[in-house]
Amino acid sequence: MEEQKYKELKLGERGAIISIVAYIILSIIKVTVGILTDSAALRADGLNNTTDIIASIAVLIGLRLSQRPADINHKYGHWKSEAISSMVASFIMMMVGIQVLYDSITSLSEGENESPDMTAAIVGVFAAIVMYGVYRYNKALALKIKSSAVMSAAKDNISDAWVSIGTAIGILGSQFNMAWMDTVTALIIGILICKTAWDIFRDASHELSDGFDEDKLETYKNEVLYLDEVKGIKEIRGRNYGNNEVIDVEILVHSTLNVKEAHDVSEQIESLLSNKHGVYRVHVHIEPH
Repeated sequence: MEEQKYKELKLGERGAIISIVAYIILSIIKVTVGILTDSAALRADGLNNTTDIIASIAVLIGLRLSQRPADINHKYGHWKSEAISSMVASFIMMMVGIQVLYDSITSLSEGENESPDMTAAIVGVFAAIVMYGVYRYNKALALKIKSSAVMSAAKDNISDAWVSIGTAIGILGSQFNMAWMDTVTALIIGILICKTAWDIFRDASHELSDGFDEDKLETYKNEVLYLDEVKGIKEIRGRNYGNNEVIDVEILVHSTLNVKEAHDVSEQIESLLSNKHGVYRVHVHIEPH
């Protein structure tokens, strides 16, 4: 199973690399066209993508570090590097979101009024379509390999698609003497970026602090209790290492069971949770009832 987990992480690198390539190309196009068409919104969108390059590189590094085997200082391996990379990405996104909010509020207070060339709006729509395609790919990949880092990259992709849509709307609005649409839309987008960053940070911190889905624990508990030899569960806990689940369960069995029979019960539980639910590792503690 461990070899399969490493293969899934390797597959996850593809999503990060696709994001990096897309962001590099789009940032160059946006900044160049933004300068040529005198569109501040498109230039800002392009600069936003340059920070996304850094965030995607952080995700890629996290995925690669997660593949390193256990060593003397990391007896459980480097699986949590994936969650750390997601948290780094959330910090970068939050900084960008705050900057967008600051620029929007400043622009509103100063009453800036610009009408850039329509080419800038076309580039915005094109960029949104590209990023939506990257988002769909990364989301499907994240669900397939159960990767929090790739899922955070997908969330970043969709937020950037919205940013580009907002940029296009603002530029279109400025063509009809509604230049305020540019800054108001940017303000809304800034809020969306900050919310996405917060969601990624919350999920990553939940994993790093050994939080676990209570509904899953209840499902696993019922599966174990269904076994005839199990007379009760004293405690069941779970934690995540990257895309791996580790379950600790303390069960009660009849006191007449010998060592081999108790060991067989333990192996039965490990096999059940691993094969049916894909749990990476199960630790079973047995107590006489």
